[in-house]
Amino acid sequence: MLYESSPADTPSVYHDARLNTEAAKILPGQYFVTDRDIVLVTVLGSCVAACIRDTRAGVGGMNHFLLPDAARDVSPASRSARYGSFAMEVLINQLIRHGARRETMEAKVFGGGSVLPELRSSGVGESNARFIVEYLRKERVQVLAQDLLDDCARKIYFFPVSGRVLVKKLRHLHNATVLAREQDYSRRLMDVDVSGEVELFR
Repeated sequence: MLYESSPADTPSVYHDARLNTEAAKILPGQYFVTDRDIVLVTVLGSCVAACIRDTRAGVGGMNHFLLPDAARDVSPASRSARYGSFAMEVLINQLIRHGARRETMEAKVFGGGSVLPELRSSGVGESNARFIVEYLRKERVQVLAQDLLDDCARKIYFFPVSGRVLVKKLRHLHNATVLAREQDYSRRLMDVDVSGEVELFR
C-alpha cells in the first residue's frame, strides 16, 4: 500500500460519505499517486488535470495544474512549456518510481474551461487543454478519454484502481472558493522557479 503526494502542500484525505470510500482532495499545484482503492477528487476551472494509471503495476495518480498566464510572462513560450512539463513529469516520475511504465500508462484528461474573467481573455484554458493533449501525444501515453474546454467548471472523481472517472459539470458556482483558489494559484505561479530541469525517467 503506497501513496505519494505533493511534499510541500499535501492533499487532504477524508471519508466521502456519498461514495462511502476514502478520498484525497487535490488542489491546484498538487498531485497524488497511489495503489490504494480510493478516489481522487478535484474541481477544475481553467486548470487541467491528468488522471494517469498503469493497469499492470496497479498504480495511478492525478495532478492539477495551470500554465502561467502567457500575457504576463517575459518569455511566455519557454516559461509555460517548462512549467507544464514540470507538472506532468513530476506525476509521471512518481508513477514510474512506484512501478509504472510509460508504455503501459493510460490517461484521461479534463479541464481548461473558460470560467475565470481574468484568464478568459488570455486563453489560458485553451492553452492548458492544447498543452496536455500534445504533451501526452509526444510522450506516447495513450489518452482514453477527455473532457476539455467549455465554459463551465468540473468536479472530477478518479478511481485509480479501476480507471473509472465521474465528471460533474458545474454550470453555476455558488461557492466562490473554487474561483478564488485558481485566481490565487495563477498569481502565485508568477513567483514559481522553473529554471531547473526535471528529467523524465525512461
